[in-house]
This record gives sequence, structure tokens and C-alpha cells, in this order.
Amino acid sequence: MGSAALLCVDPGLNIKSLLKEPVLHFLLIGVAIFMAYGLIAPRGKEGARIVVTQGVVDALVREHQARWQRPPAEQELAGLVEAYIRDEILYREGTALGLDRDDPVIKRRVRQKLEVIAEEQQARDAPTDADLAAYLAQHADRFTRPGTVSFEQIFFPATATAAQVEDARVSAARGADPARLGQSSMLPPRAENAPLDLAARDFGSEFADEIAKLPLNEWKGPVRSGFGLHLVRVTARTPAVMPPLDDVRAAVAREWENERRLASMSESYRKLRSQYAIVIEATRVPSIAAR
Repeated sequence: MGSAALLCVDPGLNIKSLLKEPVLHFLLIGVAIFMAYGLIAPRGKEGARIVVTQGVVDALVREHQARWQRPPAEQELAGLVEAYIRDEILYREGTALGLDRDDPVIKRRVRQKLEVIAEEQQARDAPTDADLAAYLAQHADRFTRPGTVSFEQIFFPATATAAQVEDARVSAARGADPARLGQSSMLPPRAENAPLDLAARDFGSEFADEIAKLPLNEWKGPVRSGFGLHLVRVTARTPAVMPPLDDVRAAVAREWENERRLASMSESYRKLRSQYAIVIEATRVPSIAAR
């Protein structure tokens, strides 16, 4: 009725007459009380209460100790506590304003913390020797030690003719000094017990594959590399070998634990995802919903 009366005020009334209307007075008083209450009324208990527990203080002390290699002095500890309170207040005010929404950095950090929690929940006992032995056998390619090769090489540029390389090969086979044959270069003239993967890195995979098959103690070539052509005499070779578990235990345990961690995270996410209804409105990615 009051608002209706206000709306029915004669338009012909001047401002002074309008200001004398009791209904307008009540409305203005109500608005003022509402605004004042919003400014002075206490927040909810949860939002306005910050509890600094002994656990929080202990964590601040440990962090200071780790950084400065000494415990904080009394004044420093008071400053740390005040900084914690400041951070907590600003964080709560920021989240109340929604500043944490749609922030990729915050989302990533929260995701990482949840993944850590999931890992801890899925933690199991340390692997047994049987676990590690099975993992080693299943992933032999990761731990097999590459074969080694000892060889001498005589270098020729890629423009060298087949006749030039053959003449040098015959001379080397007859005992000529390899250093006087071919063309000088920065490449090492010989290698001792070099892993084949290292030879592949230095000379190229084609070169490494070829010298892995050459007969021992014979000058052979030309063998092509990334630099040019080579005459090569292989003097020793050892095959690739799978080391015993005791020799690679630390590496196997590290890989085993990492694989278990990834599997645990994947399984946790699978369970969480199954609890959500995924709606894909974009027409270019319809297959995601079926995952």
C-alpha cells in the first residue's frame, strides 16, 4: 500500500511537497539502515576467523630453518606469523571476489596438489626383487648396455674416388702408416671400447651399423659417415649385454616407481572422470565425450 501511495502521488506536486511524503521518508530510512548494516555487520564466523595453529607455526619455523639454516628469532617468527595472517586474509578476500576463477595458474596448482594426494592414497610397499626382476625383463631395451667397438679409421672426403680409397686400403693392408694415408681431419684416428651408440652419435648411425658387422683386424671400406668416407679396421668388439639386477637396481627401482605413479594417477583420474557427465558443445571435438 505504501509503495502504491508513493506511485500515486500527484505529478503536479513540487519537490518540496514530495519531500514531505511520509512513505518516502520510510523508504529512505530503510535504504540507509540496509547500507549501514552491510558496512558494519560482522561476517560469518568461518570467513572472519583465522586460526594460527601450532602446526602452522611449526611449518613456518621449518621453512625458515631450511632456507636460512637456523631457527627464526622471536621477532622474525612474529613477522612470519603476521605474513601468514596477511596472506590468509588477502587470499580469502580474493576468493570472495572470485579472483581464483578461470585462472590457469591457480587451476594448475590445485590440480598438482590433488595429484599428490591421489599418489599418496595409492602408495604401496617398496618393490620386491621379484617386482624389479620382472620389470627389468619387460623393459630390457631400457637397461641393456650397448655393445662396444675398438677401431681405427682413415678419412677421405666425400669427393674421393673409389680408386683412391682402394689404393689406400691396399697400402694399409700391406703395413703402411695409416697416418700417411687419406686426408687429415679433426676426427679421432682410433677409438677404444667405444659404445656403439656413442660411435653413432659421433659418426652417424650408418657408420655405426656398418662397423658393427665388419670382420676383425681387416681394413674395409669405404664406410660412409656424416663427414665423408672412411677405411676402417675393427680391432675388438663386445656384444650388447643385459646387466644383472644388482648392477642397475637403483635405475630399475626409479623407473618402476615412476611407472607405478603414472598408473596410479591415471586410474584415479579415470574414477573421477566417470563421476562427471561431460557435455561437449563444440562440434569439432565430439569424440571426447566417449573417453
